[in-house]
Amino acid sequence: MRLIPFLLVLISINGYGQLKSYVLNKRGDTLNGVDMKGLKQGAWSVRVDDLRGERGYEEEGYYENDMKEGTWKKYSLEGVKIAEENYRWGKLNGKQQYFTYNGGLLRVENWRAMDPKVAFDTVAVYDIKDPSKVKDWVVVKNEGVSMKHGKWFYYDPREGTVEATENYVMNKLQTEDGGMIDDENIRPLSVSDGKTKTDTAGKKAVTKPQAILDYEKKNSNKKKIKVRDGSTGNLPKP
Repeated sequence: MRLIPFLLVLISINGYGQLKSYVLNKRGDTLNGVDMKGLKQGAWSVRVDDLRGERGYEEEGYYENDMKEGTWKKYSLEGVKIAEENYRWGKLNGKQQYFTYNGGLLRVENWRAMDPKVAFDTVAVYDIKDPSKVKDWVVVKNEGVSMKHGKWFYYDPREGTVEATENYVMNKLQTEDGGMIDDENIRPLSVSDGKTKTDTAGKKAVTKPQAILDYEKKNSNKKKIKVRDGSTGNLPKP
């Protein structure tokens, strides 16, 4: 059941369990709790009104120590679900779904959040033509953000059919021949012996899709290009 319609006034107290502030819904459930250290905890529900041409929305989910955790749902102010995201350590993790303001499925993304306590992680690179087959392993430095990882699907929201797909390995777009676009930082490991191979992926000539070439040309003279990194609050407009 959605929590948003039942929000009441904010209550600030010196002690309600371990919370210094919270709100109650009509059923007496505790929402929007902030603990004694100023960290958001438990169930939260937020409303953002329309502003300067940007459409407003409502979202709900859970916080653990000021970081989004688990499933968060986002609705238009008319009550239509426009996003369902999954978080871990405050970053996008796993399957994400985005919908139009009419409710049609627009896009499915897959992300991987990295444990902030781990400096490096090792992940499998699957054969794009046979997802059950591991081709390589890659070592990735933990940059403190989520990474695109897995299959992405783009839908025709009216027909519900898949229009395009992409496959990512820790932010690197995998091509049909097994190469990866923008993979300078990927270090392949041998599946059989675990030893580091020569970085042939970085040297391999890869023909980029025309859409990426057009994007790079368009933004070549810009000082800074905003890139989605999966962090909390960096949700694209559906």
